[in-house]
Amino acid sequence: MEATFKHSDEVTEFIRVNRDLFEQKLLSEAVNVASKIHEILQKGNIDLLKNAEKLVVYIVKQQEAELIAFAEQEGVAWAEHSLTVAFKLEWVQAIRRTLWHFLNQYGHLNDRYDERDDFFELEKTINDRVDQFLNTFFLSYTAYREEILNSQRELVEHLSVPIIPISNSVAVLPLIGMIDEYRMRIIEEKVLMDIARLKVQTLIMDLSGIADMEMNVIDHLQKVLNGVVMMGSKAVITGMRPELVRKMIHTGINFEQKAETRGTLQQTLKSYL
Repeated sequence: MEATFKHSDEVTEFIRVNRDLFEQKLLSEAVNVASKIHEILQKGNIDLLKNAEKLVVYIVKQQEAELIAFAEQEGVAWAEHSLTVAFKLEWVQAIRRTLWHFLNQYGHLNDRYDERDDFFELEKTINDRVDQFLNTFFLSYTAYREEILNSQRELVEHLSVPIIPISNSVAVLPLIGMIDEYRMRIIEEKVLMDIARLKVQTLIMDLSGIADMEMNVIDHLQKVLNGVVMMGSKAVITGMRPELVRKMIHTGINFEQKAETRGTLQQTLKSYL
């Protein structure tokens, strides 16, 4: 490890002076990425060659804090612009091989790293830092992608909970498809917010598009109905299908104290229009 610290400035200067050769070697090591450099620069404003030199400096000089911050920044940038992770992996591995090539040249020119122990300590130090960059990059990339996907899912779920005003005081919420706990939380948020925003006095929830619900979802729906009542509104449930009714009967659950239940949405609308 001492060899790395002792000669780090000399190594980085050696690479800087031979930048053109370093870049040529790097591009020859990363054949697939080399043809995508300009595309990546245009799409994500990411200069791969400039960033490669920056990464090498952090690795050689053992600047761990800067390396981690840079890896996190790179992870976000690649996730934000949906750049191919395989290219990043190939590029970093090419940087690793190119760096070792230049360390070898530097060692021969300056009689460095002749001792076996020095070389193996250097090998561990350099490769550990490269691996640290990759691990941090992938963690940052994954976390940001999950954040994006969750935001997109939440947006889609909000759009799939359409509360439709049919008069100044009455609105309809048609529910369709599978409803899990996550979607029920979205329904709860949307219902309570829109009752206040639209000044809804009667909310008709049509369940004809739902074949079944898990018990935890039914329990959550009861809490949503409680919330509707607490907001000063009346809840009307229509279109409950036989499968759902049968499950509620056998578990002793009903909505009678929390909502009025009717057969179909069409019949119910006639009463309110």
